[in-house]
Amino acid sequence: MMNAPQLILASASPRRLALLQQIGLEPDHLLPADIDETPKKHETPRALALRLARSKAEAVRQTVDASDSLRDSVVLAADTVVAVGRRALPKAELTDQALMCLSLLSGRGHRVFTGVAVAEANGKVRSKLVETRVRFKRLSRKDMDDYVASGEWRGKAGGYAIQGLAGSFVVKLVGSYPAVVGLPLVETAYLLAAAGYPVHKGWATAAA
Repeated sequence: MMNAPQLILASASPRRLALLQQIGLEPDHLLPADIDETPKKHETPRALALRLARSKAEAVRQTVDASDSLRDSVVLAADTVVAVGRRALPKAELTDQALMCLSLLSGRGHRVFTGVAVAEANGKVRSKLVETRVRFKRLSRKDMDDYVASGEWRGKAGGYAIQGLAGSFVVKLVGSYPAVVGLPLVETAYLLAAAGYPVHKGWATAAA
């Protein structure tokens, strides 16, 4: 029997790691991709999410290909973009950005695009884009100020983390909840299986 390829997660996100572990997958290595995430001129949020996921997978694939011990691995990468209309919101790092995002999202629907990509040892890159629609309640000034004070928004697409305190803002969600957190699980499992990775290998022991 052939050995299963190693699984490399091209992300430092604890949320993506936890989602993988939820479906019984434990990456052998975490190798965050260091790429420029600046949107291109006129690039749609949908195209941006898919391009960044693929670019992350390809960047880490290059690193892995240079290593004898990792060459046979499968690389998994993802990127999440929160959009209001055709506008991609930033991954908020500053208080002003977080407040801008929250006021834009308050009382209205937005879309979350998550791209996921798998780069195989043979050079093939498979990818999927998942779109989820989310609606926030109307946020009071206190909601926004208290959320900004929590610091939870830092580094998050659209300035919020749905799996955290901001879950109390969500009135409606249509689509994939894990994709909004950062990794669409159905599509991730599908892409990994298509790349020959044994997605269910840990299931027999997972429930024990």
